[in-house]
Amino acid sequence: MKKPDIIVDRQCDNAEVPLWHSQQACLYWTDIPKGMVFRYYPQTGTHEQIYTGEPVGGMTIQADGSLLLFKTRGTIERWQEGKITTLVADIPEERATRFNDAIADPRGRVFSGTIITRKRPGHLYRLDTDGSLHLILENLTIPNGMGFSPDHKYFYFTDSDRRSIYRFTYNVETGNLSDRQIFVVTPIGEGVPDGLTVDAEGYVWSARWNGSHLFRYSPEGEEVLRIPFPALKVSSVTFGGSDYSTIYVTTAGGYNRTIEGAGAGAVFSLQLGIKGIPEFFSQIQVS
Repeated sequence: MKKPDIIVDRQCDNAEVPLWHSQQACLYWTDIPKGMVFRYYPQTGTHEQIYTGEPVGGMTIQADGSLLLFKTRGTIERWQEGKITTLVADIPEERATRFNDAIADPRGRVFSGTIITRKRPGHLYRLDTDGSLHLILENLTIPNGMGFSPDHKYFYFTDSDRRSIYRFTYNVETGNLSDRQIFVVTPIGEGVPDGLTVDAEGYVWSARWNGSHLFRYSPEGEEVLRIPFPALKVSSVTFGGSDYSTIYVTTAGGYNRTIEGAGAGAVFSLQLGIKGIPEFFSQIQVS
């Protein structure tokens, strides 16, 4: 088994939501608590910080190459090389929380969830291409990793503190979810499922927060591979590179490597001869 290599060692508090930008041939990710967004260029091995401000809990890439940033209070903004355009100023019911993770669907809609607070459970929203926002799921804890099966028939969704990854039947025409089934429940004491992606064979990859591993599951929900990392908090995963054969993995805990692991807070890459599929572009109208 090949070991993951550190490609960016910034000791992030919580490096998250890695996203491959095919038009720019680079990897984006956030450090959520620090309110920073970075990008890494594998051809040169260099990276740069491109945003600082309110925490960004989720991102998608628009068809024009700009980013959609899902932030605190329900704020959604477009970032285009430093220029910010606000799409949703806030969601009144979500002013005490923030978005966590985001994914575009085959038609350019975007799903993103908000984290539970003492007064309000987590929720999953869908942002349609016309800019309208729709509440999809309620009574969640920490909405997290999402992905689509290669045939677009299924939508995978993680609720971290319930230690569960769910599988829904997905209606591409309407963006609606139905027939929720439990796909994976992680064992007590072995961490919680965090970020997620789906590879070209339909296998689900799930990062394990407080579990020190990246897991690969068959379409039937059976564990087929686990990869150890020198970090307790493995936070998210995506495929990238010119042929989508590079696995990029983010981790957290760089503030205390004595406890969190020698590679905590770093961004890793891994080559296993397994290919992913490109994430969809969001196509939200921006006035």
